[in-house]
Amino acid sequence: MPSGKKSKQMRRAAQAAPPPVQSKGSGRRRQASPRVLIAGVGGAALIVVIVVLAFVLTGGGSGTSGIPKNPPTFGSLANGLPGAVEVQKMFKGIPQKGFFLGSAFAPVQMVIYIDLQCPYCQNFETTATPTLVSKYVRTGKLRIEVKPWAFIGPDSSRGQAAMMAAAEQNKAFNFAQVLYDNQGTENTGWLSDSMVYQIAESIPGLNVPKLLTDRKSSTVKKEASDVAADALASNVQGTPTIFVGKSGSKPKLVGAQGTVPDLQQVSLAIDTALLG
Repeated sequence: MPSGKKSKQMRRAAQAAPPPVQSKGSGRRRQASPRVLIAGVGGAALIVVIVVLAFVLTGGGSGTSGIPKNPPTFGSLANGLPGAVEVQKMFKGIPQKGFFLGSAFAPVQMVIYIDLQCPYCQNFETTATPTLVSKYVRTGKLRIEVKPWAFIGPDSSRGQAAMMAAAEQNKAFNFAQVLYDNQGTENTGWLSDSMVYQIAESIPGLNVPKLLTDRKSSTVKKEASDVAADALASNVQGTPTIFVGKSGSKPKLVGAQGTVPDLQQVSLAIDTALLG
């Protein structure tokens, strides 16, 4: 399991690089399984059963190993994972509330569905998102809503729950970005409770014990069910899937269905919405 404590260069050299984002809608990406889509309609109870069974069948167990008995109350950069300092600078001073990043008065909105162990999402979030944040979010032009989805495997569910718990402290975007800077190979058990703890510990001001508790709450379980239902209703077939539009209106899909949009496509959609 990747520890996340090595340098970013060593980590990325040691593991296969994530698939590149394809431009102009030409690249195919992972499709959601029908069972996940059914789960979105079935409600929270069915999702909980599926997640529990997945943990048992994959040997996930309770997943509490690697977490100190007395973790620090708040995260800091003192022992932060690679990328934590850059992430703190990236979001500093930008309004963040729950699953939203940016001013509530921004004229354009962007909705993005992600899976926290998806390599395509990692590519987009580490190469395109910093530009979108500096060019559009920080200037008050764009507000981003993130919808953490889980369809790849148990690591996805564990990461989703932790990110949703971070959203309760208005740190969801920080959590996701630090995670993507330290992402391991999907479905290898890399996104363990220990990794969740290390990510939380790397975010200044985040109440670590509260996050570890809140990720198992009924609120988080309902939010996971709601995202699955939203993905079904919006015909989301993989991650990342992005919708952009004027605030107050229904946003439109960026790129072709089943492909990964690139920075140019997303920027064009935002600029078009700003002119409209």
